[in-house]
This record gives sequence, C-alpha cells and structure tokens, in this order.
Amino acid sequence: MTTKAEKKWLSDVAELGCVVCRNMGYGPSPAEIHHIRTGQGAAQRASHKQTLPLCPPHHRTGGHSVAIHAGQKTWEENYGTELDLLEQVEREVGELRECRI
Repeated sequence: MTTKAEKKWLSDVAELGCVVCRNMGYGPSPAEIHHIRTGQGAAQRASHKQTLPLCPPHHRTGGHSVAIHAGQKTWEENYGTELDLLEQVEREVGELRECRI
C-alpha cells in the first residue's frame, strides 16, 4: 500500500517531467515513474522514493539506447547512471517544494 507521503513524492517527481529530456535541453515533457533497478534483486522493485521521472520513450518505448527498459547499460552510458539521476531528482524535488512554501 502506498502511503500519503509516498503518493505526494511520486506526484512531485512526475511533475518535474522527464529528467533525460530536460538534461538534453528538450524542455519539459510528461513523465512516467521509473523505479530504479540499481541495487535491486531480479524480482524486486525499489521503494517509491527511489524513482525517476521518464517520458515514455526514455522509459519503455524508445528502443535500445533510448529506453532504459530496452538496455540499461547503454542507456546509462548515454544519459547517466540511475543513481546520479536519482540524486538530481531528489535535489530538484526539494527545490520544487521550497518554491511552494
């Protein structure tokens, strides 16, 4: 079951838009939630706090070297590691929340 705090986190992450598109200078794009795979077992999913906002092409539909689910190693060579991008997303969510205060 997802807690109220987790739902808020996921909403804020998605609100950022695709982290890859923004880093490439494409501007904001609608995002899906990607639970990072780094450090997880084969059948395990990361917690809701370990998520990245990715557009459908960068998440699952873009094919090899574009979509993380089509080849994570090449994807990370192109766009950065999940952990580096997670750090960025955590920082940006914090900034987003500060702006709302």
